[in-house]
Amino acid sequence: MKISAQDEYGLRILIRIAQSGQEEGLSIPQLSEQEGMSASYVGKLTRLLRMAGYIESTRGQKGGYILAMPPEEINIGEVLHALGGALFDRSFCDKHAAGFKLCTNSVDCSVRSLWSVVQSAIDHVLSQVSLKDLLSTEQQSDAALQAILMQMQN
Repeated sequence: MKISAQDEYGLRILIRIAQSGQEEGLSIPQLSEQEGMSASYVGKLTRLLRMAGYIESTRGQKGGYILAMPPEEINIGEVLHALGGALFDRSFCDKHAAGFKLCTNSVDCSVRSLWSVVQSAIDHVLSQVSLKDLLSTEQQSDAALQAILMQMQN
């Protein structure tokens, strides 16, 4: 399965804003420079994050984007859903029916069952992760995420 660039970069933008700690926030040009993305792409991602309620814009000469809520209240599963949706949903089958109007396996499909279970597992893991869990070093974040995974297995 693939994570889209929009998911990855949107999450990176959100983390960058959270780590900034600046009351006035980070502007689109600042985010663009820090993440190596075009300003128009950063604008698209900040629009999605703002519309979903995760960030707010501040006005003025030093205006920019800040978190709309504390990092521990921002659920990563919900953020990824707002950025691009699920990796798999049942409408996938409607779009990928090969050359037919309806998929030949639309009634009895073990592959659809596989993707549904995988999506459920991913959703379950991501629902346990907050933005706060991703604001540390990679090693610290890995330890926090491993602890979440261990807790889920018990």
